[in-house]
Amino acid sequence: MTAETPDTLDHAMVRSQGLDTLLRDLTDRAVREVPGASACSITVRRADRLLTLAGSRGLPGGLDLRQYENGSGPCVDAAETQSPRYVPDLATETRWPEYTQYALATGIRCVLALPLALEGEVGAALNLYGLQPEALGAGREAARAFADRAAGAVEASLRIERQRSTAADVRTALLSRSVIDQAVGILMVRERLDAQAAMERLRRISQDRNVKLRDLCQDLVDRVAGAARSHRGQ
Repeated sequence: MTAETPDTLDHAMVRSQGLDTLLRDLTDRAVREVPGASACSITVRRADRLLTLAGSRGLPGGLDLRQYENGSGPCVDAAETQSPRYVPDLATETRWPEYTQYALATGIRCVLALPLALEGEVGAALNLYGLQPEALGAGREAARAFADRAAGAVEASLRIERQRSTAADVRTALLSRSVIDQAVGILMVRERLDAQAAMERLRRISQDRNVKLRDLCQDLVDRVAGAARSHRGQ
């Protein structure tokens, strides 16, 4: 695999079917490139909790979630301490008994969790799983090199996600402002109020009815628009 620059990664994301697809492809590539890896996932901390951002094909269900629920496990430790965690054989591991028992039941015997250094993010890791004891021993250097490259892709995807979220918030705010302005205009015409008095009237009604101001205004605008259509249809 050729090392990508941040610009190349951003362009790849734009061309891809979405961030989820790109990150899923990233974990699949890790399985192909790291000797002994049979599954891979990416752990990140979002809104003060850990979650799996993406997982490869063949990733046993609940393998990461069980760690998050218990608050312990190799992936949790790697993400929170920013230090690698290598478990050559889960059958002899004693640090995380509840997780170990679950992982063994899924057929996993070896785990390598590597921290991802992401700017502005606290807690992220690339997690690799093997089906045989010591399966990932020979691939640890390849795994570290892949994690270094993957950090750029994960960081770029999170940045794009934040930008999209901010844009969506702005659009919602603009739509809300537009609806409220329309409702104020309706009251000004109907009840011969100035803009400030109309706004105060809407706020009082919103509080009295325990309804969000935007929803109240949207209802008023919809009713007026509906009455106008009905009148035109007569």
